[in-house]
Amino acid sequence: MITIDPPKPRPRIPEWLRLKLPTQNTFANTRNLLQDLRLHTVCESAKCPNHWECWSKGTATFMIAGDRCTRACGFCAVTTAKPFALEADEPARVAEATRRMRLKHVVITAVARDDLADGGAEHFRQTIAAVRTANPGIVVEVLVPDFLDRDASIDTVLSANPEIYNHNLETVRRLTPSVRSRATYDRSLSVLGKVKEKRGDSIYTKSGLMLGLGETEQELFTAMEDLRAARCDILTLGQYLQPTLKHLPVVEFVSPQRFEAYGERAREIGFLHVASGPMVRSSYHADEFGPTTP
Repeated sequence: MITIDPPKPRPRIPEWLRLKLPTQNTFANTRNLLQDLRLHTVCESAKCPNHWECWSKGTATFMIAGDRCTRACGFCAVTTAKPFALEADEPARVAEATRRMRLKHVVITAVARDDLADGGAEHFRQTIAAVRTANPGIVVEVLVPDFLDRDASIDTVLSANPEIYNHNLETVRRLTPSVRSRATYDRSLSVLGKVKEKRGDSIYTKSGLMLGLGETEQELFTAMEDLRAARCDILTLGQYLQPTLKHLPVVEFVSPQRFEAYGERAREIGFLHVASGPMVRSSYHADEFGPTTP
């Protein structure tokens, strides 16, 4: 007689991940401004658990180049579909949003646009330029795809002189094929390394890892060391949360104490700034590290 093992129960969400929804008017004001300017945010598209808090503080991470991604990563809630054409006035709309919100630090990200020859790099450049015109003195952080490691695309983004160049490693080497779509572990390290080779200490590089996908502690430490070998300056560590039942399941909920220990380990090996905690995301409290010049 054949017996079938019952499915493993899904781990229960611990208390430290249960959110209290804010009631400030700023949340509604931010939502209305984004709707008025027809802007996408990674906060909504990726179902970020922190968007209530961030919007209530009047901050948001702008997602340019549409809300349809050409990749299908197992952790990400952004829609995978054939993208629409780029909107020529989007850079100006993002710039107007930063002006109205009086931002001192802006994070600009994008879906992966493998359908475009430059991966959307020129659209990044135009958006950064428009933001600087509308909001002089603002610190610009870009959270970019890998651009298939094309030097020309990386150079295009760098020509706009962002202060922080963020590209996420997302997970450890062993899990990368099952977690990320098309992206590879070594390619991401190459992108971060190239930025430092091209700009050195005139720019900060940043990357992030999700925990709870089944990685071991040693694999995490190796990933952190690999990022430092690529001269990555800033690290974020956060808990992976399953956005829908169609996405990868959570293997483990990592305790706040372990996050604190991992953050200390990262500082010990040389990261200039580390944000490590269950609710940390790439752009969460990004302005806590907001230099004007390295």
